[in-house]
Amino acid sequence: MGKEKLHHPAQDAIKLDGVLSALSDPIRRDILRKIASNGPQVCGDFDYDVAPSTMSYHCKVLRESGLVHTEAIGKHRQLTRRDEAIEALFPGLLESVGLPPGKGRWPEHTEHHEDAEPQKRP
Repeated sequence: MGKEKLHHPAQDAIKLDGVLSALSDPIRRDILRKIASNGPQVCGDFDYDVAPSTMSYHCKVLRESGLVHTEAIGKHRQLTRRDEAIEALFPGLLESVGLPPGKGRWPEHTEHHEDAEPQKRP
């Protein structure tokens, strides 16, 4: 059984409206803070007082906006921030909303097309 392929917008397809919409929610901003503090995080491991379906929705919004890269690992979804892409497109945006860089950054130069096999991350 192969890994599930999740859609991620290419860097040039990331839109400011989508990023700002994703950043407007305090849970999503907190998820990004936790990734910066602790490194890549599994979506199901976050402890918020919301239904699992709501948590999945938050993770999906972050992925579809271009703020995170999501890797399907078995039944889990590991999130990594896409700071390089966001900073290249919108310099200073993340820091201006209280999200300075930290651990858990996806190296854009190693990102593959949807058909390619993902590389193992340390």
